[in-house]
Amino acid sequence: MTDDPRPRLVGINHIALEVGDVEEALDFYGAIFRFELRGDHKDEEGRRDMAFLDMGDQFLALARHEGPGPDEHRHFGLTVDDRSRVMDLAEAAGAGLIEGSANNFRDPWGNRIEVVEYRDVQFSKTPAVLQAMGVDGTKSEDAKAQLARKGMG
Repeated sequence: MTDDPRPRLVGINHIALEVGDVEEALDFYGAIFRFELRGDHKDEEGRRDMAFLDMGDQFLALARHEGPGPDEHRHFGLTVDDRSRVMDLAEAAGAGLIEGSANNFRDPWGNRIEVVEYRDVQFSKTPAVLQAMGVDGTKSEDAKAQLARKGMG
């Protein structure tokens, strides 16, 4: 153990990619990979603007992005053992905070980072890995239910 109070990186929860058309992207990735659609999101007109491709205990998010401009949805999700201080530390390090989001920030180069807590996501590590990392493997009831629905609980 260490006396270092900073949250420890635990893993990647998901990757989000911007695509021109979510339906076309589903066809493209479906031609290459076997996957289950974990869920989706539709806009006010009923068009699918996000799709979530299940990868066991992780997922790939496809987000519709039209036209040039800064990336709004492209980001990656980092899983940490304790999220309570992350945003304060990110801001102190020079990160740009995302208005209206309690767990997203941009690094100095514009990359959007979402931070989730290990206990709250279905992503899981083996007990041996958790022990070696010094991470408490406790999961929230919601995360346990997500894993149980997949027979992984």
